[in-house]
Amino acid sequence: MTYDGPILDNHFHLNRSGLCIHAAKEFEKAGGTHIVLVHCPDFSSPPTTKQGHIETYQDTIDIAAEVRNATDLHVRVVLGPHPAAFAHQFEKWVARDGEEGKERAIENYRHSIDAALDFVQEGQAHAIGEVGRPHWNVSEEIWALSNMLLEETFHLAAQHDIPLQLHVEGDSDETYVDLSSMATRQGMNLKSIIRHYSPPNVSKKYTHGLTPSVLIGKGALDELVDTCRSSSHGFLLETDYMDDLRRPGAVLGPKTVPKRTKQLAERGIDEEILWRTHHDLPNELYGQ
Repeated sequence: MTYDGPILDNHFHLNRSGLCIHAAKEFEKAGGTHIVLVHCPDFSSPPTTKQGHIETYQDTIDIAAEVRNATDLHVRVVLGPHPAAFAHQFEKWVARDGEEGKERAIENYRHSIDAALDFVQEGQAHAIGEVGRPHWNVSEEIWALSNMLLEETFHLAAQHDIPLQLHVEGDSDETYVDLSSMATRQGMNLKSIIRHYSPPNVSKKYTHGLTPSVLIGKGALDELVDTCRSSSHGFLLETDYMDDLRRPGAVLGPKTVPKRTKQLAERGIDEEILWRTHHDLPNELYGQ
C-alpha cells in the first residue's frame, strides 16, 4: 500500500543558531508538505516581561514567514511558555526574593500566555503551546502551581476556542485521565488538547478523547499500527525536532515523519487514516 497525500510534522522547532531554513528544506525534500512550527524559548535567558515574550514570539512568526518564502511548505505557528521556563524561573526567583519572586513568576507566565493569545487572535498563530507541567521531579509547590496555571490556560482556551499543545510527564496511564478531567472542569473541547510527545497507544480507552501527537520513532510503529483503528478521532505524528547543532537529529530528525508515514502505509495503514492524520485533523484543530 502506498500514500501520496500531504505529510505534516505536528511539532517542529527551528532556531536561527541551528540549521533553520535548511532543516525545513530537508523535511520538504523527504516528502513533507506541512509543519507546525512550535516556539522554542531561550532556556538560558527566557523573557521576563510581556514585551519580551512578544519579541521572542515575533521571531518565531518571522521564521515561519521565511520558511514559506524559501519553500512550498505550509507552516502553522504555535506560541507559548514551555513548562520548564516557569519552573526554573520560579525556583530562581523564590530562592532570591521569596514570596515576591513567586508572584513574579506567576505573573510572568500569565504575561506569556496573554502575548501568545494576542498573536492567535490576530491570525498570526494557530494554537498556544507547548504548555503543560514539569516532566521531571519537582517540589510539591511547583507541581501544584504548574497545575493551577495549566487549569487557567485550559479555561482561557475554552473561552476563546483555541487548541493547546501540551508537554506533560511520561507514559503514566493516569496522565490522560488527569488531563481529561482537568480540561472537562474548564469546559474545553477535549479534541482541542493536543498531547505532544504522545506514547504510540492512540486507542480511545487510553487517550480519553484528547488528541495524541505521537513521537514517531521506529519503536512506535508496532503499537501505533495496533491501536490506530480504535482511536476516538485520529492522531498526529511528530519529531520534536530541536534544531540544536550540539545534538544533531534530536529528538528525531527532520526527515522522520515522511519516512515513517511511508512505513505505516507499507504496513497496511490505509490512505483514509493517513489522510486524516496529515490533512483533515490538522484542519479541524488549527484551521485551514
